[in-house]
Amino acid sequence: MFGDKMIEIIKYIILGIIQGITEIFPVSSSGHLTIFSNLFGVDLTNLTVFLMITNTGSFLALLLFFRTDIKELIVGSYKFVFKREDAFKEDFQYVLKLLIAVIPIGIFGLIFKDLLPNDLMSVGFALILTGILLFYVYKVKDIQWKNHVSFKNALIMGTFQIFAIFPGISRSGITMTGGLVQKIELKKVLKFSFLSYIIVSVPVMILGFYEALNVSESIHVIGYSLAFVMSFVFSYISVRILYRYVKVKNLIYFSIYCLFAGMVSILLYFIL
Repeated sequence: MFGDKMIEIIKYIILGIIQGITEIFPVSSSGHLTIFSNLFGVDLTNLTVFLMITNTGSFLALLLFFRTDIKELIVGSYKFVFKREDAFKEDFQYVLKLLIAVIPIGIFGLIFKDLLPNDLMSVGFALILTGILLFYVYKVKDIQWKNHVSFKNALIMGTFQIFAIFPGISRSGITMTGGLVQKIELKKVLKFSFLSYIIVSVPVMILGFYEALNVSESIHVIGYSLAFVMSFVFSYISVRILYRYVKVKNLIYFSIYCLFAGMVSILLYFIL
């Protein structure tokens, strides 16, 4: 009995770690959670509260990492709107660009979130597509990059993010693709991608809390708590690594990994 409880706790810890890492790296958190939940014999549809908690961990980690940028944007926007200080116009415009980018995924996510397939086969093909997209942007690594995100750039990246509602399509990976094909410098794309994730996460978490109140999910307090901690810690570590060290030329490794993970997912579809 004690051994079974420990195994269950370990499963939650592993899923929390997976959520933390894959939410940040361009390899799809939803795809990996589908793969590992099948391996562990866990039904994700019965883990609404668990997914909400682990997603909150990733959200708080990004909030901590980008706290200075967020504070500057909020203060700058306030000074431009209410105090008419033109020096902070760019901060206000940047916030508008972020809002423009999250509108498409917000609309399509609400409409289609319960209609999309989430089996190993569909996740496998989506991971392979993510790998192909990352390989494409890797191939254009030797071009002249620009470090400014225009309103048009924001809208295009937001349009690309729509595809992230499909389990197995990496949100950060698809946003990278949308930014890099427009020749925007990688760190600028990463910052824009994660700040837009923070914005869209707020209504998603509110909806998640509401849904969590209406489910009869059996909550494993210790397992869920440890999963939350793991998600927070590994999301924070991952974003530090990605934001500081990853270059466009290194996306080939993520591309290869996604192709491999996709093939494994399809293989598991026939085995499990």
